[in-house]
Amino acid sequence: MSEERTELGDLGEFGLIDRLAEKLTPKQKSTIKGIGDDAAVISSGENYALLSTDMLVEGVHFDLSYVPLQHLGYKAIAVNVSDIAAMNGQPSQVVVSLALSNRFSVEAIEVLYAGMKAACEDYNVDIIGGDTTASRSGLVISVSAYGTANAGDVVYRSGAGKNDILCVTGDLGGAFVGLQVLEREKQTFLGNPDMQPQLDKYQYIVQRQLKPRARMDVVHELKELGVTPTAMIDISDGLASEVLHMSKASNVGFSIYEEQFPIDRQTYETAVEFNLDPITSALNGGEDYELLFTIKQEDHAKLEKYADIHFIGHSQDLEKGNLMVTKKGNQVPLQAQGWNHLSSDAE
Repeated sequence: MSEERTELGDLGEFGLIDRLAEKLTPKQKSTIKGIGDDAAVISSGENYALLSTDMLVEGVHFDLSYVPLQHLGYKAIAVNVSDIAAMNGQPSQVVVSLALSNRFSVEAIEVLYAGMKAACEDYNVDIIGGDTTASRSGLVISVSAYGTANAGDVVYRSGAGKNDILCVTGDLGGAFVGLQVLEREKQTFLGNPDMQPQLDKYQYIVQRQLKPRARMDVVHELKELGVTPTAMIDISDGLASEVLHMSKASNVGFSIYEEQFPIDRQTYETAVEFNLDPITSALNGGEDYELLFTIKQEDHAKLEKYADIHFIGHSQDLEKGNLMVTKKGNQVPLQAQGWNHLSSDAE
């Protein structure tokens, strides 16, 4: 009798994580939060330590035919800092591990590290170690970030209460639409190597894909304004996916309003050019690395004049579900179709 076999693609990335986590029970009293948030939380006296890790794999997360190594190095640090930001923490150190094939020269790796160094300077963190090994299948970058927060300041995905206001920073969908531009230009180049990339009118969205920024500026601003989010997550896999993560963790539902989605004009116009729905791009595109968070009703006035924070919905009883309210007032069940890194395809 053959053993039961479940394909990774059937579970998806998050289903696999949930299944593995079921068998892992923390034994250390210092483990405050393990699997299930943007970073692990560890007690270390008055402060909590925050630990996050992320891996970027060539051919899955990036294509070196159009991703400059310096930008890739910057992004590898920024996406990990974003996880610390999503816990309302302050990053301080990172360790970097690389798997390298022999097609990379020492000079190429120095360029990669120059991008990492630039990000570390922007976010005031130190590279303090790591590992290198050989790879037969391209470049792999693994970064772990360490940060801290006061015990009472840590924000989890699970803290949203009923009737909280749902907020998002920046704008959405730009990284995904920027990726479509880069992919098109790659195909054009492969068809005619004499053609030069036509990227001038897409600079903002291409930058959103190649060099995202972690929103530590918002974390600092919230502290100055005296606002502590009730729940928070960063948008790596698409708005819809992150709303559902927060819903599951907080045991509440959400209504989000299409007309409130912040979409940059260049994102909108380019999506239309590529026959993509801008709203779908914002919902499911991913890699924006903006912050999605909830606040109490009484904190609304403190943030309403902050131009880069947008109020896009509210929490509600879980029984009401997770809904998107269209511009016409229709209520549509929210579904996640974000990026599934296990199959390199949309879920």
